[in-house]
Amino acid sequence: MSNSPEINVQRRRKGEKPTSQASAPVRRGYGSGSSDGSSSGTGGGGFSMPSKGKLGGCGGFLVIAAVILYVIFSGGGGLDLGGNPGDSQEPYANADPTQNYPTSTPRPTRQPVSGDAGQTWLVMMYQDADDQILEQDIHLDFNEAERIGSTDQVTIVSQMDRFRGGFQGNDDWRSTRRYLVTQDDDLNSIHSELLADLGETNMADGNTLVDFVTWAVQTYPADRYAVILSDHGMGWPGGWSDPEPGGTDPGRAPLISALKEDMIYLSEMDAAFAAIQANTGVEKFDLIGLDACLMSQLEIYAALQPYAHFAVASEETEPGLGWAYASFLGDLVDHPEMDGAQLSARIVDSYVTEDERIVDERARSEFLRQGSGIGGFFGSSSVSADQLARQLERNITLTAVDLNALPDLMTRLNAFAYAMQSEDQRAIASARNYAQSYTSIFGREVPPSYIDLGHFVQLAAKQTGSSTLVQAAESVMNALNAAIVAEKHGSSKPGSTGLAIYFPNSTLYRSPYTGMQSYTMLAGRFTQTSLWDDFLVYHYSDRSFAADAAEPVVPVEGGITRAPGTGNISISEIDASAQSVSTGESISLSAEISGENIGYVYLFTGLYDQQSNSIYVADTDYLESPDTQALNNVYYPVWPQSDSFRMNFEWEPILFSITDGNQSLLALFNPVAYGASAEDALYAVKGTYTFAESGEERSALLYFKDGKLFQIFGFTGAETAGAPAEITPAVGDTFTLSQKWMDLDSSGNVTQIVYEDGDTLTFTDSAFSWEQVYAPAGGYVVGFLVSDLDGNLNEAYTQLTVQ
Repeated sequence: MSNSPEINVQRRRKGEKPTSQASAPVRRGYGSGSSDGSSSGTGGGGFSMPSKGKLGGCGGFLVIAAVILYVIFSGGGGLDLGGNPGDSQEPYANADPTQNYPTSTPRPTRQPVSGDAGQTWLVMMYQDADDQILEQDIHLDFNEAERIGSTDQVTIVSQMDRFRGGFQGNDDWRSTRRYLVTQDDDLNSIHSELLADLGETNMADGNTLVDFVTWAVQTYPADRYAVILSDHGMGWPGGWSDPEPGGTDPGRAPLISALKEDMIYLSEMDAAFAAIQANTGVEKFDLIGLDACLMSQLEIYAALQPYAHFAVASEETEPGLGWAYASFLGDLVDHPEMDGAQLSARIVDSYVTEDERIVDERARSEFLRQGSGIGGFFGSSSVSADQLARQLERNITLTAVDLNALPDLMTRLNAFAYAMQSEDQRAIASARNYAQSYTSIFGREVPPSYIDLGHFVQLAAKQTGSSTLVQAAESVMNALNAAIVAEKHGSSKPGSTGLAIYFPNSTLYRSPYTGMQSYTMLAGRFTQTSLWDDFLVYHYSDRSFAADAAEPVVPVEGGITRAPGTGNISISEIDASAQSVSTGESISLSAEISGENIGYVYLFTGLYDQQSNSIYVADTDYLESPDTQALNNVYYPVWPQSDSFRMNFEWEPILFSITDGNQSLLALFNPVAYGASAEDALYAVKGTYTFAESGEERSALLYFKDGKLFQIFGFTGAETAGAPAEITPAVGDTFTLSQKWMDLDSSGNVTQIVYEDGDTLTFTDSAFSWEQVYAPAGGYVVGFLVSDLDGNLNEAYTQLTVQ
């Protein structure tokens, strides 16, 4: 061991020096908090949510005596379906919200395009707003379209379904309506021609989509057609849920039974457009737009390819603004001679920067007034359009794709997948782990599985060093660039190239809900022509495939034979310079780490509560590697390349609270994204969001970066999957913090993990930020957790007392 490299690490999350000491959390039903007792010994242990294991009792406290396994949640999300938004937003000087609204801002002059000046367009908006989070945003998107309105050459129609409560504007109607969109400048109320009130329809039923588009095409025939679908998106499973009236999907994919709610699954969307094609005689739509989160995936474009020439979608979650409807529809009305490529490019180019809530002074002022409840997001109602756009576009992605170029991309990706069989799968697993990733709908307990295709193939070529793979990657990139009409991404998604793909870790691959059993059913058109699923089977089951073997592949149950990302990592007992510490002091901790495929190393801090005989999970964080590497500005830690190394860390008894200057509540900040620097690292706080106006509750995550709250996401669906959507809170809305407790029996065995409601934060005009606080006195379990490239953890703990 003496010859092993030695590194000194520090925690990644920073803060100002504490000025106060936190109180011990109180376990419900157990009276006042208590965490006294002595501590000694070391050993294997758990993380913030370990599985059942033993924490042996000793001297009235705990001696950890067995390894407790836990799957890392590096990708954001959680079993309540967390997200992975991007960069923080710069604060602005505080100012009272203005109520003196200026007039509307004229639209900028547009560039001319070439084409048939006499051609006509039909734009069909399928707006599923039957959702607490999205209702007001989609309603405003409709009003943005009204700023342009239909003309003799451009007809705009909408079918909108609204939520039963929540946003109460425009008479608070709750049914499904069809409109011919006509011009008016009022962004708050709909004045278009009401064509039909359909009552409550199920917008999560593909037949409803078929009925709407068929009716629109037959009623308003045109030379060119665009269909835009708005709601929640979930990537390759699909999207477009509808709680009322609800329904049961007849699909047989295991994931459908797990979600237990109706939605337009990807296979259903494929079938719906096939029916529309048959009903209308439209060979291909000029554009299909998916104004929803996480839908710019190769699997989805493969499903749309038979039905449209171009498509627009986002790799990452979308902000509540949605698309800039007034801008790109205005371009279309001014220049109806444009084709699908030009329209799709304008949707991408105008995204965020030309949205009415950005460029219109009155709309921006109202948006910032609502956002004052978020505090740290903007903090001022006098922000300029450019300032606000720069803040909101940092985490965005949007892509316009030429679907006619997709077959060539698929062919080249198949060649790349075939070539990966000849490479060390550990290097491929490393590329998967470090590729630009996006929000995981499958939870924070597994690494992100939606990764950027272009970034992955480049990283795989780099990690393997294979000249064959380098050539195959260049071929994929050439085809990818040829397929992309327009693409934009924010600074927090630097590795984005336009299209994402699904690359699960072994845990997701093994599950029938998230593995090949569901994947090949829901993304069937993709797996019928792609070797990607064949490669996944090879990667995890060592089953080779031929270059012309493109067909859906489902491995036999329990067929996983290897997980190339695993590292056979071991960690020694932790050596501590002392067993107790006072506030303002520190203890030196060190451990020997060995193995391969080391991904991230984490810090864990748990506080023992004697009255409830349980451990409160108080803190988790990244430990910083002294070395990092990057590809396309996506950074990842690099650990010493040796059989083993010794890691030293100075532990201070410090925890973190959320504060707005008045409230200060102890909170668990879960690490989500490592970032290029400590200022770029992303953290999530789990809890329950409650809308003051309706009383509606949603599982939600608060996202912090560089000490500031900058984004909130709520989730739909079951506990194991769901679609994220950004929440813009109002003053009076609340967020109840979720506490994690590890219950122990009389012998110190971990019997279960319990999530309980903690204290509640109320949104006001003040900003939320994190602050360091001194840890309350008591007994602590402090540990190092080392993840491999498949998301598995090896851990070691020691026990310390804070005096």
